[in-house]
Amino acid sequence: MSPAPESKQDRRPPYQHAADELRRDILQGRIKPGEQMPSIRELQERFGVANMTARGALNVLRDEGLIYTIHGRGSFVADHDAAGEFSVGYTPPAWYLANRDKTSPAEQTEGSPDGSEATGATLAEMLTALRDELRSLSADHQELRREVEELKSQQSKSQS
Repeated sequence: MSPAPESKQDRRPPYQHAADELRRDILQGRIKPGEQMPSIRELQERFGVANMTARGALNVLRDEGLIYTIHGRGSFVADHDAAGEFSVGYTPPAWYLANRDKTSPAEQTEGSPDGSEATGATLAEMLTALRDELRSLSADHQELRREVEELKSQQSKSQS
């Protein structure tokens, strides 16, 4: 059974949903540091997904620094301190930070408001900040490319 998306608008791929649930398990301490993650086959059964989808979920968590893999042994939860800070400098994705305190529709019992206006403002601010950061990184990247080209031209001139 695949994890149900939190809303109909959530069109993220199934591996992201599986990664979200596994991330929650890790951050809430259901899977402790040093413990082995479920096998690919167990993840396939748990989420009702294909082999590559289960692998994709683990790849997301590995890229985020939450888990590490030992070839032939499996994937394990990375160490973190009591405050939940991971030794590898893990920073959760922005969308996860924005949504981590929300409950899923199945967990909402009294028809409480979903807070979409406040969340929309927060998401808009985060998207703006991400856009600005991407622009800054792009400018840095362009500057580095210019410097590399300049160094290459200087090197070719000195070799001539």
